[in-house]
Amino acid sequence: MAALAKLKGQPAPAGQPHPANDQGQSTQGSARALLRFITCGSVDDGKSTLIGRILYEAGAVFDDQLTALDSDSRKFGTQGAAPDFALLVDGLSAEREQGITIDVAYRYFSTDQRSFIVADTPGHEQYTRNMATGASTADLAIILIDARKGLLPQTRRHSFIVSLVGVRHVVVAVNKMDLVGYDEAAFRQIEQDYRRAVAGLGFASIDFVPVSARDGENVTSLSRLTPWYRGPALLPLLESVLVVAEAEVEAGFALPVQWVNRPDLDFRGFAGTVARGRLRVGDAIAALPSGRRSTIARILAPSGDVSQASAGQSVTVTLADEIDVSRGDVIASVAHAPVVKQDLQARLQVLLHH
Repeated sequence: MAALAKLKGQPAPAGQPHPANDQGQSTQGSARALLRFITCGSVDDGKSTLIGRILYEAGAVFDDQLTALDSDSRKFGTQGAAPDFALLVDGLSAEREQGITIDVAYRYFSTDQRSFIVADTPGHEQYTRNMATGASTADLAIILIDARKGLLPQTRRHSFIVSLVGVRHVVVAVNKMDLVGYDEAAFRQIEQDYRRAVAGLGFASIDFVPVSARDGENVTSLSRLTPWYRGPALLPLLESVLVVAEAEVEAGFALPVQWVNRPDLDFRGFAGTVARGRLRVGDAIAALPSGRRSTIARILAPSGDVSQASAGQSVTVTLADEIDVSRGDVIASVAHAPVVKQDLQARLQVLLHH
């Protein structure tokens, strides 16, 4: 395939730093280390194609994979003579035969600026539960919208689900801009409609990028076809986003206990994912709901003992005192301990499969 041969001869470019990085914005430390993100939106909006294009542009596609893509594109591709980048992530035979995503596909890649884990999720309504599974561990969601179709029911449903599972940052990739002649009015209308649709969902940030995933426009570098667009390209935006603001990292920590680790009588640790803030060895803690107090003796990460851990990290902590802490309890900083209550307010999303 001539188009793929041309791609093989080109080095895949890494993303460029977001302009905000040159303006004093803090992008160091845990706030921007590993980014877990999800692509979601309605069926055929180009989610798998976008991920495949990002993987290629980030240099995460090897020569043997490009060779396989050449063959697969001729067998299953939907892009004519061009390589079908969606096939890099649609691995199930049923997905390739039908040209859709069914299961959640995870991919790891990195650039000079950041490491990423991306979850490609299905757009079909019948596979919404799979999409919710992928969203449950994400820091950020890329919502794809077909520039020709605008907002669809799955666009709204997926946006609600990602807000429900705690995703606070959204990037709206208005895809297939090539099919509307890179029309600014079409892009602005979708931006206006989406902001109105999600006004009550509580997202901390919403960014909009006009892209053509198939052609790579505005994916890693700004396109000359959208001179009216003043923001960064998609990958530089992902490289620079602060998932957790530094002020939040320094706020009081909370660690919900998922497992009590006691391999022998000499060790009793409490494992979980830090839900907020930063904890350090020696910090005063309160175990909730009992209110018993102690201090952190050790913090163990997968790599061994560490002096501190921040929101999003999975750790095991030991305490200086023998106090009763069980699965489901919360270990929190004394100064910013959550309030213990017996009532709650909740939003529920029921996913039924007919």
